[in-house]
Amino acid sequence: MPHQTLTRAAVAEHNTPDSLWCIIDHRVYDLTDFADAHPGGSVVLEQVAGTDATETFYNLHRQAILQKYASLSIGVLEGETPEVIVPQPGDLCPVPYAEPLWLRPEFKSPYYNDSYWRLQKALRVFVDTHVYPEAQERERDGKYISQELIDRMAAENMLGLRLGPGKHLHGKILPGDVRGEEFDYLHDLIQAQEFNRANARGFQDGNMAGMVISLTAILQWMGDEGVKQRVAEEVLSGRKKVCLAITEAFAGSDVAGLRTTATKTEDGKYYVVSGTKKWITNGMFCDYFVTGCKTEKGFSVILVPRGEGVDTRLIKTAYSTAAGTAFVEFKNVKVPVENLLGEEHKGFAVIMSNFNHERFMMVCAVVRGSRTVVEECLKWCNQRIVFGKKLIEQPAIRQKLARMISHVEANQAWLEQIAYQMNNMSYAQQAKSLGGPIGLLKSYSTRSAHEIADDAVNIFGGRGLTQTGMGKVIEGFHRGYKFDAILGGTEEILADLGVRQAMKGFPKSML
Repeated sequence: MPHQTLTRAAVAEHNTPDSLWCIIDHRVYDLTDFADAHPGGSVVLEQVAGTDATETFYNLHRQAILQKYASLSIGVLEGETPEVIVPQPGDLCPVPYAEPLWLRPEFKSPYYNDSYWRLQKALRVFVDTHVYPEAQERERDGKYISQELIDRMAAENMLGLRLGPGKHLHGKILPGDVRGEEFDYLHDLIQAQEFNRANARGFQDGNMAGMVISLTAILQWMGDEGVKQRVAEEVLSGRKKVCLAITEAFAGSDVAGLRTTATKTEDGKYYVVSGTKKWITNGMFCDYFVTGCKTEKGFSVILVPRGEGVDTRLIKTAYSTAAGTAFVEFKNVKVPVENLLGEEHKGFAVIMSNFNHERFMMVCAVVRGSRTVVEECLKWCNQRIVFGKKLIEQPAIRQKLARMISHVEANQAWLEQIAYQMNNMSYAQQAKSLGGPIGLLKSYSTRSAHEIADDAVNIFGGRGLTQTGMGKVIEGFHRGYKFDAILGGTEEILADLGVRQAMKGFPKSML
């Protein structure tokens, strides 16, 4: 049927199952052939036949549903104009608190300049166009990230920028025409938060999270320049994948309790690695494993290539298998000594220095995820009608929203302050002075996520426990936020780290 201009009186005549029209946001939809396929059943549609169903529709759905079924629209009402905003790739969300302060046109920030805006805009268009659609599919089917998306990110230098600032970006032009040399930790914060907007926690880790927390260690600590350059080129081009293999069934935060061993051969040319690793993100599809091992006089970190003696098995966790979480077994794997990171028996320095950036990235993501939940709740409370009123008119609901907003804004402000300090400290200074603050921020932000997830589910009710429909973002966040509270160091361990680091500098003159 051609698109046409119709009157409300004409629509009212189509009020039977054999000719079922309705109005939504001043547009006319012919649902006659769709009724039997409607997930909610045909009866619901028959109840609104021939009427303006705008309020009924938005009490149950979002605009995305109309975009999905745009072909059912047959016309618009005469003299009327649709009111609901249809977001386009790259758009900022006008919902209050849906964006951090620096992205809201009515506010200013001392931290950000034009290069940050350009990067954010380019990344949002990319994520909306390429990452989000695949993330939603992979989150559902549990498959691993496509090589096509990896290649696309590599071509745009997006794999490299996700490692944070460094020489690996020098000479590169990044999204938004940002020069690699000017890329700093505030740019890093932006990219981490924009990629999080795919709203798929399992895929979020499946999208090269293993690389983010392992290739940084190779670039910083690999002594053999040839090995470092070869592996970096393979990984940043997207041809090969790398992950971090530290945690074992025997030890998580207690790195000293690891049992995987690396013994040198008599000729001193190889390490023989034996042991197991557990909960290794991306382990199922990686070609390299940055592996923590016990050596003769201490602890060492060794790059182990996938090959004979390396076996991986999938671990199913609370989020999607798209993350490729693996149990890894090393059976007498021979590895050249050139694959050692840092000094032999002094691997703790490698692992500990790598933790700061890993935890910083996790905070960026969980704060952005928390903000998205706030956005979803504000939308829902403004559209859901209960007891004849919108949810937002209930004081108890406004109290919940106030707590959620306060957590998000406080954590974002603390995070930006940390990023600014990182921009003004050397790598060594960061390791010395920011390990504690970053640990405290991660611990607090995941506690905030706990509170936010709890309130959000209560606001959404049964929908907050449903993996499809209006509450799917809430359900996914509630199911996945605990990963951030555990991975990279548990809340308790990091809270303790923060206090212990503070006490190291406690002045004796204050006693």
